[in-house]
Amino acid sequence: MELRTLRYFVAVAEERHFGRAAARLHMSQPPLSRAVKQLEAEVGAPLFARSPAGVTLTAVGSVLLDEARALLGHADRVRERVRAAAGSGSLAIGILGDGTDPGVARVAAAFRRSRPGVDIRVRDTDLADPTCGLRAGLVDVALTRAPFDETALAVRTLRADPVGVVLRADDPLARRDGLRLAELSDRRWFRFPQGTDPVWQAYWHGGGPREGPVVRGVQECLQAVLWNGTVGLAPLGHRLPTELAVVPLTDMPPSRVVAVWNAGDSNPLVRSFVESAASAYAVSTSGPP
Repeated sequence: MELRTLRYFVAVAEERHFGRAAARLHMSQPPLSRAVKQLEAEVGAPLFARSPAGVTLTAVGSVLLDEARALLGHADRVRERVRAAAGSGSLAIGILGDGTDPGVARVAAAFRRSRPGVDIRVRDTDLADPTCGLRAGLVDVALTRAPFDETALAVRTLRADPVGVVLRADDPLARRDGLRLAELSDRRWFRFPQGTDPVWQAYWHGGGPREGPVVRGVQECLQAVLWNGTVGLAPLGHRLPTELAVVPLTDMPPSRVVAVWNAGDSNPLVRSFVESAASAYAVSTSGPP
């Protein structure tokens, strides 16, 4: 059985109509019908019950449909892995919505140099999804921040940034050289939407439950501080509006910039991306310039 013929068969099975399948495959109907009849001859049994309204799968056709889908999926994965090993192919990269980190641009430049033939798709995500769509299968690898639930994931730390509290510039605490989390216990904090990774949420909440506005993005966090006097947290070194100030937190563990991918993923493009990211971030390990 040829893969092309199996693709024809799957199209007819899914469309349940030769005409619609032919249109989907961008071909005329007669050669499609001949290909399916030849496949039925090879199998030795009808694959479809035909009627003026279209076709339905026979019992044999139903078995072949499951096997054909699995075989075609495997063939596509083989093709992608071979292309990746040859330096081409495609890679979906998730990036946390933190556009102020210049490390991202360095990673992009390093990866382009090492894999110039790769087609890159970038998925920018908000702060409610620290794995940037990785768990949902939307990306192959993510450039993000830890901590989060690392179950079934592989994580490589690229840099660790100290964290500070973001306050209005006219807040009395904004004049301090350093603060402890306990000194902020009576303040309102930003919160992430319900269902956000609990490990991630606990970190940005300073380890305890908080009350305050729900936010999804960096700018929403900053606006919550500006308009409501809400406490926000941010890695030190990030640029802020002049109306805001950041004070280092002396008892807050650092925020780790990480590359993360599915454990066991053998895609060579993922490995190449992680190595490019490690090299790019090694240029500056003291935090964002």
